[in-house]
Amino acid sequence: MTARATDARRAAVLGSPIAHSLSPVLHRAAYEELKLTGWSYDRFEIDEAALSKFFAELGPEWAGLSLTMPLKRAVLPLLDEISETAASVEAVNTVVFTEDGRRVGDNTDIPGMVAALRERGIEQVDSAAILGAGATASSALAALARVCTGEVVAYVRSEARAAEMRQWGERLDVELRTADWADADRALRAPLVIATTPAGTTDALASAVPERPATLFDVLYDPWPTALAARWSMYGGAVVSGLDLLVHQAVLQVEQMTGRVPAPLEAMRKAGERALAGR
Repeated sequence: MTARATDARRAAVLGSPIAHSLSPVLHRAAYEELKLTGWSYDRFEIDEAALSKFFAELGPEWAGLSLTMPLKRAVLPLLDEISETAASVEAVNTVVFTEDGRRVGDNTDIPGMVAALRERGIEQVDSAAILGAGATASSALAALARVCTGEVVAYVRSEARAAEMRQWGERLDVELRTADWADADRALRAPLVIATTPAGTTDALASAVPERPATLFDVLYDPWPTALAARWSMYGGAVVSGLDLLVHQAVLQVEQMTGRVPAPLEAMRKAGERALAGR
């Protein structure tokens, strides 16, 4: 169903912590561009314990929700249906409420990563490296299943994390090898490096960036640039940022929640850039 501009509809992003989220900026920019004057998008500080009660109190005016940590897996029991993409990593970042009241979950992080890479001309690589092994790393692996034809090496800090990543590799049918974080500088020679770690974790690797780096996808966006991304750019390598990912996954969310296709990518990106510049 295509949304009418006069419909009074609600959407929001949930998570904990949530105050830093740029999602309201991006979605509101989309509503403005699409002239959806009756639409609103908010943020709510919700943890796993509060999620079920929040869902129970939602009214028919709700169109959809964006979910961030720690809710991407906690939401699964509350849904009527999830997409194959979300099922592949057991994580949902998007919930759409249908006209008949069903709660449908999807994961736009994975196609968002693929879209962000394609925007920079990265359609296919013959090998890749992942820095980290958390929830974002599994989404990165799922994205690489679509763009990488050869081996992916994941650099991790513990054998437990390595075992988890190998399981994800088998599940996603990716040729995956794990390596110790102590050797993470070797990752930087890959045709595509995806950094999925928290702020500051990769700073020590900046000095190891090769003279002719290929492509770095750093999922962070605040603070930006990271030390690794700054050195990468200085040496002439291509850099895809966390804002690129955030915008592309939000575009897909807006399209699903509003029924308006295409969502205004550039207006959303510019709004995100302005918001970050003001921090």
